[in-house]
Amino acid sequence: MKMNNILNITNYNSPFRGLGGRTNTNLVPLRGLGVILIFCFLSFQLQAQVTFNRGVNLTGWFQTSSTNQIQFTKYTKKDFQNIKSLGCDAIRLPINLFYMTNGSPDYTVDPLFFDFLDEAVNWAEELQMYLIIDNHTSDDLASKNANLETTLTKVWVQMAEHYKNRSNYILYEILNEPNGTLTTAAWAKIQQSAITAIRTIDTKHTIVVGGAGYNSYTELASLPVYTDANLIYTFHFYDPFVFTHQGATWPSPSMASLANVPFPYNATFMPTTPTNLVGTWVGSALTNYKNEGTLTKVKSLIDIAVAFKTSRNVKVYCGEFGVYIPNSPDTDRTYWYSEVRKYLETKGIPWTIWDYQGGFGLFTKGSGELFDYNLNIPLVNALGLSAPAQQIYTLKADSVSFPVYTDFVAEKMLESSNASGGTINFYSTAKPNNGKYCIAWSGSGQYGTVGFDFSPDKDLSRLKNQNYALSFLVRGNSPGAKFDLRFTDTKTAVATDHPWRMNFTMDETTAKWDGKWHKVYLPLSRFTEGGSWDNAWFNPAGLFDWKAINRFDIVAEQASMAGKTFWFDNIQLVNQDTAQVFETSTFTDVKQIYSDANNVRIFPYLIHNQATISYTLTANEHVDISLYNLSGQKIETIVNSGQSAGNFSHQWTRDARIKQGIYIIRVTISNEFTPFKIILL
Repeated sequence: MKMNNILNITNYNSPFRGLGGRTNTNLVPLRGLGVILIFCFLSFQLQAQVTFNRGVNLTGWFQTSSTNQIQFTKYTKKDFQNIKSLGCDAIRLPINLFYMTNGSPDYTVDPLFFDFLDEAVNWAEELQMYLIIDNHTSDDLASKNANLETTLTKVWVQMAEHYKNRSNYILYEILNEPNGTLTTAAWAKIQQSAITAIRTIDTKHTIVVGGAGYNSYTELASLPVYTDANLIYTFHFYDPFVFTHQGATWPSPSMASLANVPFPYNATFMPTTPTNLVGTWVGSALTNYKNEGTLTKVKSLIDIAVAFKTSRNVKVYCGEFGVYIPNSPDTDRTYWYSEVRKYLETKGIPWTIWDYQGGFGLFTKGSGELFDYNLNIPLVNALGLSAPAQQIYTLKADSVSFPVYTDFVAEKMLESSNASGGTINFYSTAKPNNGKYCIAWSGSGQYGTVGFDFSPDKDLSRLKNQNYALSFLVRGNSPGAKFDLRFTDTKTAVATDHPWRMNFTMDETTAKWDGKWHKVYLPLSRFTEGGSWDNAWFNPAGLFDWKAINRFDIVAEQASMAGKTFWFDNIQLVNQDTAQVFETSTFTDVKQIYSDANNVRIFPYLIHNQATISYTLTANEHVDISLYNLSGQKIETIVNSGQSAGNFSHQWTRDARIKQGIYIIRVTISNEFTPFKIILL
């Protein structure tokens, strides 16, 4: 079904209406027409340029606690193309925007973040899709932050400066779901400050604004009349909540035990209130569900947003709506989406569902969420979208070389590391051998992993039989250290099966840890079975299956990595040893390199009760100083904040509960590590 452009400017009393086609110059003098055209042009520039109709939230991509944790290849231009092929013309991109900066006090946006977001902007513009840049920093940091207004203005000024010359396909959403103690009255003033800050830089792009109370439709009418004409007002819709969020763990109380609530209300199919929810607001809502769980009620609630739209003569958009998959009846879920979507469209309200993949997504429950294989066709149809014919997925044996990491984690893999008290940076610029970045792994406790989850699983049997090898570059600074390389197969439904391992232990018989890059070419045949951990230990049983590989890991299997750093680059499965060492410099000691660069000093080395930690910053940096034991367990955080350029000195006083012994103080400046071994006397 082809939809009209719901927010086409000509649908809102645009001065362009009626000027198309034949113009009667006998009625309008030429000079007057020129004035009208000038007026029309200026009015057009002031009006919201939004003409999108429907789309998805692309979640779990930029919603990380730092730029370095973004797995950029999780989504690609192909995913944007797939979403457009469904019939969508918009993507809302949730971003933990405050975390993409160096933090207080400056909140300087990380250039690496702009590199990533620019690429997404490029794809949207090439495909002529609207991209809503959604500041999704909506936890307590944002909503209860006394400095929220200052933080927002600092961040959005930078965003506006960076994107002011991009196309009208880009929109700015100031803040997702303001909540907590933040009232709409207080939020309205903060939001106005952000609007003003953006407009000092960028008068072109549409800004998305909304009320407090988690962008509630009931809060829209409490917003002031903003004079900026290039705004679109957003609200979120998840009613009735006990239907849309049954099974969810994050509400209070948890609704994990609630399942099979129907929509619309049907007494025959209503579940009994779970014991843990009796006497709570959830229990009361279930009791009243015969009144709240009706289509008439749902429409009446959407009508609150419609009334605001009509009374203010403004553009209104539903930025989120959806039903959580795990415990909801699929047929009822589909019906709810259909009715909500159709009513929004009837009222001229564009929408983006929450979400594309994930707990509220477009894919069948428990599937691999592959576009050509796992789309929930009834749901896609209910949304008025058009899905491609779905195929039956068959795992086929890999037959050619493929990358695991080359500047980025490869496509169709999910980064699934466990830093275990250390830090893993997939975008380290510490003298990579290939390309722009390498992986830096530092300070993990025992069993910490640099992880790659194949999605979907891989059949490596043919590559193994054809003598393919794991090829990579490695650099280490800790003579005598060891770690394991490990493939893990897929646990099946057979009760006696486990996720079996194939291991290879890396030590200095394979590559010297002398601060230089070394290439490693390791045939898969050299890996040996290593048993399985599956809530208990299982010894090797000859059951590892190269036809069903779930993941590849680099593991601190032998000991903690406290005080140690390894770098990896250009990880691939190949059948020819063609890797070369291009970066030949010696990178011997992290402490020496980074402490020299930042003048990091700890005095004294033998500590009784106090030590002085000093360093110099030549730019705005995020500084983390923490105390670890030799097992890699963090004992104390000494400093964790963004700091401006300058000289710093911190006096650390030993807590009486910290016992005598050998510890590591790790100074981390913008993700580069300086470990110091100290002795407490």
